[in-house]
Order: sequence, then structure tokens, then C-alpha cells
Amino acid sequence: MRTDRSLRVGRRLASRCLAIASISIWTGVVHAQPSSADLSAPIQLYGLVGTHVAQSKVSGAPQGSVILGGGGLTTSFWGLRGKEDLGGGYAAIFVLESFFRPNTGQMGRNSTDGLFSRNAYVGFTTPYGIFRFGEQTTRTYLNQILLNPFGSSVVFSPLVVQSYTTAYNNTVVGDTVWANVASYESATYMGLTGTVQYGVSGTTGHQGKDDLGLNLNYENGPLQIALSTQRVRMAVNMPNVQQYLYLAGATYNANFAKFYAALQTTNTTTTEVGSHTYELGLSIPATLTSAVLVEWAMTRRSAPKNQDSIRNTASVGYDYYLSKRTDVYAVYSYDKLSGKPSGSTYGVGMRHTF
Repeated sequence: MRTDRSLRVGRRLASRCLAIASISIWTGVVHAQPSSADLSAPIQLYGLVGTHVAQSKVSGAPQGSVILGGGGLTTSFWGLRGKEDLGGGYAAIFVLESFFRPNTGQMGRNSTDGLFSRNAYVGFTTPYGIFRFGEQTTRTYLNQILLNPFGSSVVFSPLVVQSYTTAYNNTVVGDTVWANVASYESATYMGLTGTVQYGVSGTTGHQGKDDLGLNLNYENGPLQIALSTQRVRMAVNMPNVQQYLYLAGATYNANFAKFYAALQTTNTTTTEVGSHTYELGLSIPATLTSAVLVEWAMTRRSAPKNQDSIRNTASVGYDYYLSKRTDVYAVYSYDKLSGKPSGSTYGVGMRHTF
């Protein structure tokens, strides 16, 4: 009797196990069916986390401050990107990138940034170039990054802080990112690549207040040359401002050192304010895993009512890589605005890419 009951129990258990296994196999087959997004490369998650501690006082400021900030040499961000092969050398692409502040856990560079405020676009790659539609980092800013040893740093790069940071009386109208942009980046021909960015106003009643960027890049071995011009007709909180910007610069990698030079001019026609910025930089490998970074920028600003000024900013830094994806650094910056006491910034930080 016990044997027969044991056999019946065993058969019921085996039947249930077989049913469960069949459901699992069927579910796995369903989930394994490729969607349109799975036909080529999978979606990639990537980004950079960085923090820095700095004691900072810019020239002309009444007092300095000590901060623990997100970013430093690079503003922290994370992103998603994907690509689907359409055949014949064509592919659909998308990029979604978000700034965030690791020191507070908040998204964005500030409270006004949206979720995907770094880049948010969809587009196509073709044998003739790349088309992108959506929010995009300006090519002018990407060229400024190329033309200085401190890269995208809105804290330590003299060229970048004099262009975009309010505390340094920024010369560039608008953000490093434009919304509502259609762009075309040509295929490379004999080292030359051209880019056009056109951003339309997304604000009711501001038709015709648009942004336009034209850029040309050349690369041949150790030499890189960048040319940018942009017209901004709409800026945040200043819809009536119009500014023209021109940027030219080059880098040369001589192995024992990399040299940087740039000239940038702006003309804000609606306020009759202009500027000329001159920049020189140097990156010297100290060891196989570290480098010394040096950069200087001077801006001459012309303005009505005798408000002309000259600003000199210089930075010296040491960047040491602990691994391929993690580095630590120390930077000292000097700042002097004409007619004002000088200021100094001391900072240390780290970055980790993923």
C-alpha cells in the first residue's frame, strides 16, 4: 500500500515538474524572439562619476568658498545608446544622456536641467554622414574641449570657464547644449569633417529666433585643426539676445608633449558687447600613467560706458590614472580681472568611467 501511494505521489510530482519545465521552455522561447531593437548591437549603458573638493575665490569676488562638488574635470553623467543596422551602410541610432550631481544625488547640473539634458536625439548613420534630431551638445563646445588640456571642465579650464561660467563673466551666450536641433555631420574626406547644427525656437511667439552652428575639423596624424562659428538668437531668460561667435584653434601631439592654441571672438549685437579670447595649453606626460596639464587664457572684453576689461586665468594640474577607467587629480588656478584683486582656486578630485 505504501509503495503504491509513493508511486502515485512520485508520478504527480513528475507530471508537475514536466509542466513547469514546459512553461519555462515556452516562456524562454517567447522572450528569445528578436525585437526590432535586438537586430544588431544591444543598448549600452555608460557614463562618468566624478567629484572634487575645492577652495575657490575668483578675482573680484568678495570672498571665497570651500565646496564638495560633482564633476570637476568632467561633469558627471550617465547615458543610454543604441544602434540598429538597416543594411546597405545605413543604421538607426539614438542617444539619451543625463547630467547628475553625485554629491547630492540630484539629476542635472542644476535644478533647471531636465532628465536628459546632456543629449537626447535619434538619427541615422549613412555612407555620406550622420543625421541627428533632438537635443545636442554644440559642436562649438566640443571643439573647445578639443582645444584645451583640461577638456570639458567648467571648473578648471580657463578657456571653458571664461566662455560659460558666470563667476568668470562668461562671454558666450547660451548653453553648451541646444534643444530642438537638426544636425548633419559629413563623412570624413582627406581628414576633413564638416558639421551643421540648426536649432529652432521651441517657445511660442519667438519664431525666427533660432541657433545656427557651422564647424570644420581637420585631422592628419599629430595635427588637429578646429574651426567653429555660431549664431545664437535665443538664450535662456534672454530671448532678445543675438550673438555671433568665431573659434579657431589647433593641437599638435609631439609625443613628448601636446600643444594647444585657440582664438575665440564674440559679438553680442543686441548689447554691443564683444570679446577676444586667446588660449594656450600644454599637456606633458610625466610617467606612463600621469600627465602635467598647463593652460592660460586671456579675454579682452569691450563694452559701452567704459566697461572694458581684461581677464587672465591660468591653471596647472597633475592627473594620475590608477587604472584605465579611474584617475585622481590636483589643480591650482589663478584668476585676475583688471582693476580687481586676484583670486585662487585649489582643488583635488577623482573620476571613474563606466
